[in-house]
Amino acid sequence: MHRIALIHATPVAIDPIADAFKRDWPGCETFNLLDDSLSQDRARTADLTADMCRRILALGAYAHAAGADAILYTCSAFGQAIENAARTLPIPVLKPNEAMFELALTRGTRIGMIATFRASVASMEAEFAEEAGRRNPRATIRTVLVEEAMARLRAGDAERHNRLVSDAAAELADCDALVLAQFSTSRAAPAVRTRTSQPVLTSPDAAVAKLKGLLRRASPAAG
Repeated sequence: MHRIALIHATPVAIDPIADAFKRDWPGCETFNLLDDSLSQDRARTADLTADMCRRILALGAYAHAAGADAILYTCSAFGQAIENAARTLPIPVLKPNEAMFELALTRGTRIGMIATFRASVASMEAEFAEEAGRRNPRATIRTVLVEEAMARLRAGDAERHNRLVSDAAAELADCDALVLAQFSTSRAAPAVRTRTSQPVLTSPDAAVAKLKGLLRRASPAAG
């Protein structure tokens, strides 16, 4: 059985990825590491700091020592720090959105993104541009930021969160596909799909599919 570490910077990311594993890869063992001070500190700074990068790597090193076969980080505001961890650790390490962006680039050239955490937007748009440069240089991304949705979710009002996210889809009606930026935002996917005929992609679903493929190719017998 494969064992995957899920590293979180906010507790609202935990349930969406747990649900995705239960639905799409129930035979996989997962465990959670949470440091929600990371998202608090990241919201206060324009850029990643060296301290944040050290903490991201330390969490990855702990996960590796705990026997993880792969690591998935679920907070989208730490891209460069996660890339450093991926270069350093001897197991597969996925950024939150890389699988979703790869999939989105197969759906067209005009991608719309709905985000709820301001600090993640610039790094995610840069990550998308880098991936597009490799796969489809004509592709572009346009982001709608709905910060109130994250505030409502943290206050326990998931219904209001989902409604705010789905309302934002109207601003991206001319896109070929929509991506929901945060892991926590994926809980709004059913509501968004009622408001648009476009493909709606989420990070948890795409990440589980990619990890499943990576690890099964590396060790088919482990499943």
